[in-house]
Amino acid sequence: MAYILLVDDEDDLLWVVGRSLYDDGHTVRMAHDGDEALDMAQRQRPDLIVLDVAMPKMDGFALCHTLHTRSNLADVPILFLTGRNTIEDRLRGFEEGADDYLTKPFDLRELKARIKVLLRRSPNNPHLSSRTAVLRAGNLTLDLHTCQAEVAGAPVQLTPAEFDLLGYLMRHPNEVCSSERLLREVWNYTPETAEPGLVRWHVMNLRAKIEPDPRHPVHICTVPRHGYILRTEQVA
Repeated sequence: MAYILLVDDEDDLLWVVGRSLYDDGHTVRMAHDGDEALDMAQRQRPDLIVLDVAMPKMDGFALCHTLHTRSNLADVPILFLTGRNTIEDRLRGFEEGADDYLTKPFDLRELKARIKVLLRRSPNNPHLSSRTAVLRAGNLTLDLHTCQAEVAGAPVQLTPAEFDLLGYLMRHPNEVCSSERLLREVWNYTPETAEPGLVRWHVMNLRAKIEPDPRHPVHICTVPRHGYILRTEQVA
């Protein structure tokens, strides 16, 4: 099973969530602040980090940003579990590189379902590491074995959620994909269980990394009231 790092300054929450994940067969470690979590992640790379925002020393946003600057930790999936529930907080979380965002109070069953989805996409998943295909669409390249992405030969750092989204669109070039379809087929979510705006935020962050001008995208384009399309004829 997976090694999951829980980061929160609430002891009761750590105990309840940690015990439930342990009973499911996972190895669980706990940290009470961002500094402690970063040290633990550096010593042993987790398969997933479940992270609060409001913590002493280094808060969750700063920790998420720092993790994505470390080459050995940049592709670890991150799920925010926090009481910060404004649109600005959610947007900040995804901008810092989160793969999912769940607000407190929460249903433990939903948390475990989202964890299951993220672990299925983790780079340490043996089913993923055995795939050696390289996807190409226009000047975009994805190596599914190394989880590396390139735009016109230049490497770009994608989060696991962004990598999965781009990979799906590259497998369906010049095809309109609705948000509901992307939630279901990329991340195994339903519109009812997914974080509102999840697709929109990941598309926005992905555009910031692969588009010459994110305000006028030529790779991932919006089709009003229908979804998104990867236009390969414009990026060849």
